[in-house]
Amino acid sequence: MNNIKTILDKAQGLKGYRITGAETNSYELFFVHRNLETVRSTDTVSADVTVYVEHDGKIGESSFHVYKSMTDEDIAAKIETAKSRALLMSNEPYELAPAGTLEAELPTDLNEYAPDELGRMIADAVFAADTVPGGSINALEIFIYRTVIHVINSRGVDKKQTVHRVMIEAIPTFTDEKQSVELYEDYRFTKFDAAKLTAEIAEKLREASDRVKAEKPEKELDINVVLRPAEIEELAYELAWDCNYQTIYSHANLHAKGDDLQQGDGDKLTITMKAVVPGSEHSAFFDSDGSTLKDTVVIRDGIVADSFGSIRFGQYLGVEEPSGSLSCLKMEPGTLTDEELASEPYIECASMSGMQLDLFNDYIGGEIRLAYYHDGSTVKPMTGISMSAKLSDVLAAMRLHEKTDIRGAFDGPVRLLMKNVKVL
Repeated sequence: MNNIKTILDKAQGLKGYRITGAETNSYELFFVHRNLETVRSTDTVSADVTVYVEHDGKIGESSFHVYKSMTDEDIAAKIETAKSRALLMSNEPYELAPAGTLEAELPTDLNEYAPDELGRMIADAVFAADTVPGGSINALEIFIYRTVIHVINSRGVDKKQTVHRVMIEAIPTFTDEKQSVELYEDYRFTKFDAAKLTAEIAEKLREASDRVKAEKPEKELDINVVLRPAEIEELAYELAWDCNYQTIYSHANLHAKGDDLQQGDGDKLTITMKAVVPGSEHSAFFDSDGSTLKDTVVIRDGIVADSFGSIRFGQYLGVEEPSGSLSCLKMEPGTLTDEELASEPYIECASMSGMQLDLFNDYIGGEIRLAYYHDGSTVKPMTGISMSAKLSDVLAAMRLHEKTDIRGAFDGPVRLLMKNVKVL
C-alpha cells in the first residue's frame, strides 16, 4: 500500500487518488454428509486504485487492480492509462474524504478461538440439527475469515479495520419414497451462537420436509399474511433507499423529508441506518471512500426524518456532515405478541421466490414457495401461491412483533403482520 502511494504521489496531473487494500486469511472446511472431505487455508492480498482528474470544470475517475507481480514501472503505466480514461468521465466536482487515521477491530468473539477449534464447533452445531426423520445435511461448507481492510487517499485518510466473519453454506435435504427436496442455506455471522445456528438449520430441514407435504389452497384467500426477517429486511431497505442521497440527487425518490408513510393505526416504523450491528458482517467503522460512518435515523414514527449516503452525493446535496455509505439497518420493534398473532387465522411466508416491491406503483407481492396456514389449532404447509396488496394499505395497518433478531445486516422484528392480503 505504501509503495503504491509513493508512486501515486510522484504522478503528474492527478486531482487525487484512493487506494483500497484487503488482506484475508481463511480457514475452510468441506463436508459431504458428515464426512470431512477437505480442509483448506488461504492467504490473499488485493489492492485497487482509483485516480481522479479535473478537466473542463468536471472531475473524472478511473480504477485499476494492482497485482503483487507488478513492478513499479507496471503500476506507473497503469496510472497513466487510468488518467486517460478518467478524462472521458465528466462528474460534478466533489472532494474526497478528509484526513483521518484509524486502526480498529469490529466487535466479535470469533477471535477467541483457533480456526480449527471454531470449525469443529460450527460443524457440531450444524449437524446437531439433523434430527428430522428422512432428513439430512447433504453438504456443508464452512468459511472462517479474518480480513483487514485498509483505505488510503490523497487527502490524508489512512484507516484500517479488521473483520472476523463466518460464512456457512449448507444443503438441508428431505427424501421420501416419492421425491427428494434440497434447500440451500447461506448463513453468516461475526458472533458464534451454537444454539441459534442449530435452530436455523433445523428450521430449514423442517421446511424441506414440509415442501413434500405442502398443498395448494382450493380457493383464493383474503387473509392476514406474516413476513419473516428476510422479507422484512427487503421492505425496510426499499423504504430506506428512498432516503439515500444518490436517489434524491437523481430525482428517483418518491418521498421527501416530513412525508408520512403510514396514515393509519398500525405500529409506526422507526428505521436507523447504522455503522455497526453486533453479529453482522456488514458492520464497518468507515466506508469504501474512507469516510467515517455516522448512524442516521431516516424514518421516525412513520415520518421521513433524514437522508444518508456517500460523501460524494452528500456534497452534491449540500449536506454538511454526510453519513457515509451505511450498510446496516435497525428497525425498532412493535407491539405484536405471539398471543395476539395467534388470535385469528394467518398465513406465514417461510420461503418466497423474491419480494416484489414498487413504491411508485404502490405494490407489494410475490410468489410464495412455502407458507404455513395457522388457524389457531393446526398448522398446514402450503405451496403454489402468491400474494398481492397495496403497499400503502400494508404500511398503514401493519403490526411489528415485539421481539427482534439479527439477520445479515438487519436488526429488527422477527415477524411483520400484514392485514387482509389477497392470496391466490
